[in-house]
Amino acid sequence: MNEKWYIKRFEELSTRELYQILQLRNEVFVVEQNCVYQDADGNDDKAFHLFLEKDRQIIAYARIFKPGDYFDKASIGRVVVHPDYRRQKLGNKLMQKAIDFVTATLQENTIEISAQTYLLKFYSDLGFKATGEEYLEDGLPHVRMVYELKVEC
Repeated sequence: MNEKWYIKRFEELSTRELYQILQLRNEVFVVEQNCVYQDADGNDDKAFHLFLEKDRQIIAYARIFKPGDYFDKASIGRVVVHPDYRRQKLGNKLMQKAIDFVTATLQENTIEISAQTYLLKFYSDLGFKATGEEYLEDGLPHVRMVYELKVEC
């Protein structure tokens, strides 16, 4: 299996990579979830783009923001695994790499996300805690969640 993880700024993405990222996000978030919303929301240029490529095809993706670029805290969003590659724990690997990037590279101890409610257990198992009531975002139920890195003194 020829696969490799990448993390790039928007301006570092090739045209092919950007196209595949948008294609994957639309395939899952718009078509599969039957949710009409503006995926290209004008925030991609501020994000770090973390993705797994296998045989020149992007199969897992997330975008990461520094504090203040999306939420007040550092954040992770648009977390997606290609339907053909689910049930292989790629979502866990993707999120762990994103968390590691935020805590090690960005040196932030807190991560805020807007999680689809049906993924509450997935994010809780990674150490995120729900911080509020369920709300609708783009017509789908979501919950705000926060991850706090345990810093030992």
